Amino acid sequence: MKVVVKKKEAPLSVTIDTEYIKLQDAMKLANAVGSGGEAKVLIQDGQVSVNGEVCTMRGKKLRPGDTFACHGQSYLIAARS
Repeated sequence: MKVVVKKKEAPLSVTIDTEYIKLQDAMKLANAVGSGGEAKVLIQDGQVSVNGEVCTMRGKKLRPGDTFACHGQSYLIAARS
């Protein structure tokens, strides 16, 4: 029996200057998608998770410490210090 262990990569940081950022805007800021339309489709199709749970709300407010994932990559929202 062969066991395959996948390394979990650290999330990429997305730095914001505001109290929160909407999910689709965070995806665009992180260059996870090429356009807001692409973000909309991915979110509505249930291909995006927020803090480990599938999220279908484009306007979901993400605050520093929240994470989102799409296309197999995770992103961490961070406040500019």
